[in-house]
Amino acid sequence: MTRFRLTIEFDGRPYMGWQRQGHGPSVQQAIEEAIHAMTGETVTLHAAGRTDAGVHALAMTAHFDLEKDVTAFRLRDGINALLRPQPIAVLLAEPVAEDFHARFSCTGRRYVYRIVNRRAPLALEAGLAWRVPVPLDAAAMHEAAQQLIGRHDFTTFRSAHCQANNPVRTLDRLDVVRTSERIDVHVAARSFLHHQVRSMVGCLELVGRGKWSAADLKEALDARDRTRLGFNAPPDGLYFAAATYPDDPSPKTR
Repeated sequence: MTRFRLTIEFDGRPYMGWQRQGHGPSVQQAIEEAIHAMTGETVTLHAAGRTDAGVHALAMTAHFDLEKDVTAFRLRDGINALLRPQPIAVLLAEPVAEDFHARFSCTGRRYVYRIVNRRAPLALEAGLAWRVPVPLDAAAMHEAAQQLIGRHDFTTFRSAHCQANNPVRTLDRLDVVRTSERIDVHVAARSFLHHQVRSMVGCLELVGRGKWSAADLKEALDARDRTRLGFNAPPDGLYFAAATYPDDPSPKTR
């Protein structure tokens, strides 16, 4: 029995999210079915995080156990061949220790949210970024975002359906960076609440528009009340960027 770790890239638009669903296709199901078609084994993929419908990944980490003797190189290429033409790619497959767990061994998770700030529609990135047609003040967004750094009760920024027992999380990074018409929001923490990233980005967009001040954002956080949320940013621009583990020399960004 070998435990394999996969690093996975995917376009989330055709899927109901990472996790298997009874009402539509999922990324997990697609990869599990490809592994079964290749090896004849029914496996269960465990991922570093879950993504909602329409959310993407640059480097999702997942693991599974396989009885069949197969090299990591052949496993990666075989899964990718069987996944075509679905927009999912296994970037890396590697054997790991039997106590490695994609979720429970993870010490940090990073997301990036992509905004395109322009009037013209998205010809190439429709569904892959959030187009905001009015000018945004990215510097004001970044300055306000720093108030969310640290350990807080993020009740205001969690989904009403969030299943976490505790709304307290420690946010390690929340940077807003503009490059021409693109604004990227970089977020890092050990773990996140359901919809936390999209909720924070939605409120920061209000700051960028001038509809909210930094003080308004802080008041929303301190209220610990979901009704004080501005709104959720759409899933289009959200990417699971990387998961980090104790034995990794650096975050997986392949």
